[in-house]
Formats: sequence, structure tokens, C-alpha cells
Amino acid sequence: MESQDPYTIFDAWFKEARDSEPNDGNAMALATADARGHPSLRMVLLKGHGPDADGKGGFIFYTNLESRKGAELAENPHVALLFHWKSLRRQVRIEGPVTRVTDATADAYFATRSRFSQLGAWASDQSRPLDSRQTFEARFAEMEARFEGRDVPRPPHWSGSIVSPTHIEFWQDREFRLHERWAFERDGNDWRKQMLYP
Repeated sequence: MESQDPYTIFDAWFKEARDSEPNDGNAMALATADARGHPSLRMVLLKGHGPDADGKGGFIFYTNLESRKGAELAENPHVALLFHWKSLRRQVRIEGPVTRVTDATADAYFATRSRFSQLGAWASDQSRPLDSRQTFEARFAEMEARFEGRDVPRPPHWSGSIVSPTHIEFWQDREFRLHERWAFERDGNDWRKQMLYP
């Protein structure tokens, strides 16, 4: 692993994953915790990344801000991400603080979503109790009628978050379980690189 820049390594691995994984090469596990430190974990999709992402640098995902994960992000803005690419026998772990992306970034991404996904963002009270599937489908139909014939704007409760990494770790499977593992730690504007025992 020659590069001293973890974003360069991630870009190369991510491109390979998008080409090799049968489904959602951009899927990542997002770990959050509430104010009491109780953890929660779920899969989300990476929707932007790089040293200049949203003017801050990091890894971007989107969600309903009123969901469980949205509440936990507000209470405890420190998260961990995990990419596991089984086809490549690789994984990447990322840790760091999370902040909201700019409205312009969120608006631009929301505009690229399918109309059905946009309407779903309005119809869903994500993470809250639902009495029946029919209720959800009825709410979706209400949103279709509400926005018929015009663009669907981004809901005020829906936006993106960017994880600004302080730790990025790359793991590569090797023969006989003699795996290869490299950690990058943020050091001001630079990165410190260290090989780890697997």
C-alpha cells in the first residue's frame, strides 16, 4: 500500500467494488450511538466522498433527520462506517465526527433521485410506528396528488450528513489468514500511516 493518502486508496478500492459487487457496491454499515452511548447499526448508501466533498472532505449519506439515526446523529455526532466488499475480500473502516451537508448539496442530490423516491421521502415517518401497509400506500398516493404536475422539493426533514474521518483503516484478505491491515490517523491537515497486525 504505497500511497500516503487514504482517499486515493479508497477511490481505487471503491471503483473496483462498484465494478465487482453484484449489488450496491456503495453500501456501508453506519454505527451511531445515542446520548447514553447505546449503539445502533444499519446499512446506508454512500452518495459522495473525497477530500473536497461538500467543501469539508469526507463521506456523505442521506436520511430522514427525524428517524432514529437522525436523532442519534443530533445527540451524539460521532459515527463509524464499514464497507465490506466480499467479492474483493476487503473491508474499510472509517471513524469520525458527522455534520450536516449544505442545503445546496442536499438539494442537488435530492433532485437526482427518482420521483418515486422523492415522494417516498415525504410519505414516510421513518422509524416511527406504522399501523398498516395500506396507511403508508395511502400517504404515498396523497403525496402523488399533492405534487402532481410539478417538481418534488426536498422535505425540510430530509438531508445529508458528512463524516469527516479521523481514522481510516484498510483490510485485505491474504492467504493463511496473514491478512494485511493499514491504519491512517488524521494529524492536522496530514495523515499518519501505520501497518497493524491483522
